[in-house]
Amino acid sequence: MSESLFDWQHTPAAVWRRHRSGLRDIRRLDPVSWDDLTGIDKQKAALSRNTERFLNKQPSNNVLLWGSRGTGKSSLIKALLNRYQDQGLRMIEVDKDDLVNLPEIVDDICDLPFRFVIFCDDLSFDVGESGYKALKSVLEGSLELPPENVRVYATSNRRHLMPEFMSDNLKSEVRDGELHPAEAIEEQVSLADRFGLQLSFYPFSQDVYLQAVDALFPSVADREQLHLEAVRFATRKGVRNGRSAQQFYREFAGDPRFS
Repeated sequence: MSESLFDWQHTPAAVWRRHRSGLRDIRRLDPVSWDDLTGIDKQKAALSRNTERFLNKQPSNNVLLWGSRGTGKSSLIKALLNRYQDQGLRMIEVDKDDLVNLPEIVDDICDLPFRFVIFCDDLSFDVGESGYKALKSVLEGSLELPPENVRVYATSNRRHLMPEFMSDNLKSEVRDGELHPAEAIEEQVSLADRFGLQLSFYPFSQDVYLQAVDALFPSVADREQLHLEAVRFATRKGVRNGRSAQQFYREFAGDPRFS
C-alpha cells in the first residue's frame, strides 16, 4: 500500500516494511490499555501531558523512554495510541535499520491533517552505524524545519542511545577549569539531547511488582498465596518488572488457587 492510498481516517497505525519500500497498515493492534499499566504513574503523566500538547498544536517534545528492560516502555507507547487515536493521533513504527528512510516517510505525511508519532522501539546504535544521522534531521531539522505534525517517540535500554566506553572518558580533559568532553562523548550525548523529554524506567520494587500482579488477578481472595507464587516466579527469572508480572499471569491464569 502506498502512502498516497493510505486511509489514515480509518488507519490508526502503520509499519514501514523495507522489502515493500512503503507502509503497511497494522491490522491487529495490541489492546493494552492505559489503566493496565501500573508502577509507572509519573512517566504516564509526563507522556500524556506532552502528547496532549502535541495533539492540541501546542509546543511539545520528542520523547525518549529509556531504562531497564521489561518495565513498560513499549507498552506505554502502545497504550498511548489506544488512548488518543480518536483524537487524531496516528503512529508509524520504523525499525532502527530503516531510519535512513525516515526523511521520505516524513515528507509523505507532513501535510496531512493528523498528528503522527514515529515510534522507534528498542533504539540504539553501535560503533560505525550511521542511521542516527537521518534521525537527527527529523528531530531538529536541517535547512528545513521539522514538520509540526510529527514527533519521534523512542524506547531504549541506553540513556545515550550509543555505546559508552571507559576510553572515551579518559580522553576528556579539563582546560582553564572547564570540563571538555571527548569528541566520542559529545557524539553520544548529542543524539539523546535532541529528545526534549526523557523518561527513565527502573526495575520494580517488590511492592510495585506485586501491585502489577494484583491488577492482573483482581478477583483472587488468597493474596498471600498469590504473592508467594509471584515472588518465587520473579526470583527464578532474576528480575521484577511489568513483563515478569505479565508472564506470571500467563502461566498461572486459570490455576484453581487463583480463580
